[in-house]
Amino acid sequence: MPSTFCCRGEGTYPGVLGCFEHDSSGRLSPDLLLQVLREAGILPDDPRIAETIANLDHTGSARLPAQPLLLTVEEFSAVTQLNRGLIERAARGELAVPDFPALVDDLQRIHQEVRADRRGAVAAYIPQLARVDADQFAISVCTVDGQRFSIGDAGVNFCLQSVSKTVSYCLTLEEHGPDTVHRHVGREPSGQGFNELTFNKAGLPHNPMINAGAIMSCALIRRGLDAADRFDYVAETWKRLAGGRSVGFNNSVYLSERNTADRNFALGYSMRERGAFPPGTDLLTTLEFYFQCCSIEVDAQQLAVAAASLANAGVCPLTEDPVFSARTVRHCLSLMSSCGMYDFSGEFAFTIGLPAKSGVSGALMLVVPQLMGIAIWSPRLDAQGNSVRGIEVCRRLVDCYNIHTYDLLTGAGPGTGKRDPRLKRQQSAIEGIVGLCFAASQGDLNEIRRLAACNVPLGATDYDGRTALHLAAAEGHRETVEFLLSVGVDPKPVDRWGGTPQDDANRAGHRHLARLLAEAARL
Repeated sequence: MPSTFCCRGEGTYPGVLGCFEHDSSGRLSPDLLLQVLREAGILPDDPRIAETIANLDHTGSARLPAQPLLLTVEEFSAVTQLNRGLIERAARGELAVPDFPALVDDLQRIHQEVRADRRGAVAAYIPQLARVDADQFAISVCTVDGQRFSIGDAGVNFCLQSVSKTVSYCLTLEEHGPDTVHRHVGREPSGQGFNELTFNKAGLPHNPMINAGAIMSCALIRRGLDAADRFDYVAETWKRLAGGRSVGFNNSVYLSERNTADRNFALGYSMRERGAFPPGTDLLTTLEFYFQCCSIEVDAQQLAVAAASLANAGVCPLTEDPVFSARTVRHCLSLMSSCGMYDFSGEFAFTIGLPAKSGVSGALMLVVPQLMGIAIWSPRLDAQGNSVRGIEVCRRLVDCYNIHTYDLLTGAGPGTGKRDPRLKRQQSAIEGIVGLCFAASQGDLNEIRRLAACNVPLGATDYDGRTALHLAAAEGHRETVEFLLSVGVDPKPVDRWGGTPQDDANRAGHRHLARLLAEAARL
């Protein structure tokens, strides 16, 4: 971790205050506080620290302009009181991604590498989308603790398009429950394009993540409200998910989409013919509502916070607003995993292994449950309608980190080429060494071989300078000692007390091991 994270003291908030000392006088610097928070990914516009920043500004206004703002411990504690827990966790490196600067470095590298990829083309079937600058590219991340980073065109607005289907589905679940919702829409992948004129055996849309299913979701949302209030309800939900920042609406895209919507009208009429809609559904009003939801505008930063809200079981990390229930989010993520990437969903589930939803605007929302949400925006699309760069970013992230759903079976570490973003810097290596020493003390040769395959150095030392060979010799595990020597482990390492494995073997009465170690030391 950066040096500013090295805190004096243990366990209590006063100990953490050592991070913010300006000089030997014991006075504390708000600038260092903001630096620590920023390095941890807590940005100055985070609503959770808004009052603390306002308090600091108010306190600073009483000082002369040339004076640095330095506070006593009492003053500092008073102005940061409301955010004490967040500040302490950030200073100790105990947020969702403890080594956030390392994640930032990886995202910067991935953005630099992937931006050169100019495959694909913008969506041409909606005229307004065809006019978007194809080379725009943004990556934004938000963890379940509200750590944020963005790079590229992250402040440029784009339409949600099919990404809107996730929230529309969640709203139907919140209002009606899954049993009622799925009497009108299925929950199986269609295996076909997102706008194909096809239905399941019951004559229903295959799932809520394709056009027909999203039209059905719109038919179910707040049926008793008028059109304006229904749209406001959806837009307000997106605002809540995105941390309170207002979302936009692109009227020209809405008009363009409505004027080129023959296929969507055909889907609507086909569902009405099959009796799929709830009784009393006004088809034209429902289609208009669907086009409006697709035309809601956000930027990558907002979409990342919304994705993090889903990763956080429906609670927005920046506002702690419980937008959706955990049960609703579970259902939504399940369908995002199986159906969220159009007819590329199976391949995406195999290679990436995470819930995601894409849109023909070039947006891709990726959810790492209980860890973070990621938004990628790049308008160049592949043949399936997914962002080319978006999928490539996902591939590279899964290559770096063990975030694939089933990486829990293989873990992280040098042997896998992946790191666990949930661990502090060096924590994986430390845990490997601890595991190695414990396995050696137990004579667990299979575990030692497994750790060796994961590139845990078999001659590594613990805090006391003791090695696996020390512990195996002390406990009399001959096979373990022989194995360690056979792979070239130093036979005579010295611990902090000056003892060698041979000394441990003699002390414990394992004379045969002492002779073996003495012979190895002479070679």
